[in-house]
Amino acid sequence: MLRFSIITEADARTLDIGSTVELAKGGHVTPLARDTLAARRVMVVGEGSRDIGAAAELVPASDIRRVAIGSDHTGVALRRTLVQHLRGRGLAVTDLGTDGTASVDYPDIAGAVALAVARREADAGIVIDGAGLGSAIAANKVRGIRAAMCATPTLARYAREHNGANVLALGATLLSPDEAVAIVETFLSTSMKEARYIARLAKVKRLEEAGH
Repeated sequence: MLRFSIITEADARTLDIGSTVELAKGGHVTPLARDTLAARRVMVVGEGSRDIGAAAELVPASDIRRVAIGSDHTGVALRRTLVQHLRGRGLAVTDLGTDGTASVDYPDIAGAVALAVARREADAGIVIDGAGLGSAIAANKVRGIRAAMCATPTLARYAREHNGANVLALGATLLSPDEAVAIVETFLSTSMKEARYIARLAKVKRLEEAGH
């Protein structure tokens, strides 16, 4: 992350849109630079900012050893495939069901997985329903959860690296088993490291808290 003792308008114009920079203690931002920074959506954090420290605590585990997984009735077969794959990798897997063909409501399953992650009983979670959308919405209602529905490995990488997702939502009717495994592998192996992305988690947390 770039560090400045003074930020001028000329400096501000060179910064990447949406980036984060650090201002040294006692540093100064010129009035014109403030306008430019705002227009370019550049976040300025003070040296040793609490936001950075607070956000760092929100970063999902990079060394994932425990996974909670659950599906509704449409995702049973895919879930079983993924459970076998994950256990074959030596990961501890908490399988929260469901089993059988009887209809179940996706919020119940997604909520159980999300709670396991929020309580740090699991390092990451996987939720599965027909399209993955409903489970993502439900999981995101649990404080501290950032669930992302990913249909490709690229989306899984962005969800982790840029957004710090800790729960992956999959659509059983949209993916083959091999496609789902590739997405899961990318999700679990991608970590969040860049300070500018980490700093934004503090803003996400404030939005979450403002809604309660």
